[in-house]
Amino acid sequence: MSKVVATGKTIEDAVERGLTQLGVNRDRVTVDVLEQPSRGFLGLIGAKSAKVELTLIAEIAPASAASAPSVPEQSTRESKHEAIGGVPRQDSGPPVEDAYQEAVHFIVDVAKSMGLEVEVEIAHTKESTILQISGPDLGLLIGRRGQTLDALQYLANIVANRYSDSFIRLVLDAENFRERRKKTLEELADRLAGRVIRTRKEVVLEPMSPQERKIIHSRLQDHKQVDTLSKGEEPNRRVVITLKH
Repeated sequence: MSKVVATGKTIEDAVERGLTQLGVNRDRVTVDVLEQPSRGFLGLIGAKSAKVELTLIAEIAPASAASAPSVPEQSTRESKHEAIGGVPRQDSGPPVEDAYQEAVHFIVDVAKSMGLEVEVEIAHTKESTILQISGPDLGLLIGRRGQTLDALQYLANIVANRYSDSFIRLVLDAENFRERRKKTLEELADRLAGRVIRTRKEVVLEPMSPQERKIIHSRLQDHKQVDTLSKGEEPNRRVVITLKH
């Protein structure tokens, strides 16, 4: 097999796959880019993979190789940045970093479609990676009780994991909304727990996301007089606060 066509999320990814199929190193092939990759609309719809064609370079006869001038080491290093099919090659970073950047592009594109100009800062924690969104008029991006932000977070996670070989979890935040919402929910949990104790009747909260339900459960898990449980199916799953038996 002297020629192979390969696809990948990026041109570099497609080239690597083609080299694996041929079982040779990069300097043994020529590369033609057949299709450029694209993220598609908002990084989801109509996304296209890169497609490249790799052709094996004919072996040089030993005599010719012996008489050929040596190539300086610097030229060898520089050749790693040569163009592929007229497109300059770029050293690809860790795949997971590419995934974060794709999520950032997605968020910026969505915000732009809403008439907003935003910037996104990436911050890593032990549990997740936080994408902090900043800019004017972010209330529109946050939505009522964070529903728009939650929906954007859900889609951003889908986009990011399309570009990562390992699972990553993204949390989107804007104007410190997550911390403010957590405080609001904790106060709500305390207030409703008091109502359950006074009336001796259970209280069923409105449907919440898994993250928000977790805040309620965590707040009341050590309470001496009430218990919490979840019931229903997503997206209408609710927290129920009841008296301990």
